[in-house]
Amino acid sequence: MDWRPNGYLFSTPDLVRAIFNSEGPESMLLSKAACGDVEIFASPLSWNAVLWLIMSTLKVDGQPVYSGSELGNLKESLPIVFR
Repeated sequence: MDWRPNGYLFSTPDLVRAIFNSEGPESMLLSKAACGDVEIFASPLSWNAVLWLIMSTLKVDGQPVYSGSELGNLKESLPIVFR
């Protein structure tokens, strides 16, 4: 039997809080997931909502701050399984 850490399913609001609020419990779970202590799962639709939030709010002179490849790198760097 393989050992697996506890898993948590994040809703879209959970995912937003985990990424954008470093003081909340969701962010603490995100840190634990980065250490391999827990697993976090989220829907691909939740990631799409985060993308929309980033692209809609983080702009300079009306242009998005991040490129598509940078956002792809961000997604890959998160210790979250999107499925």
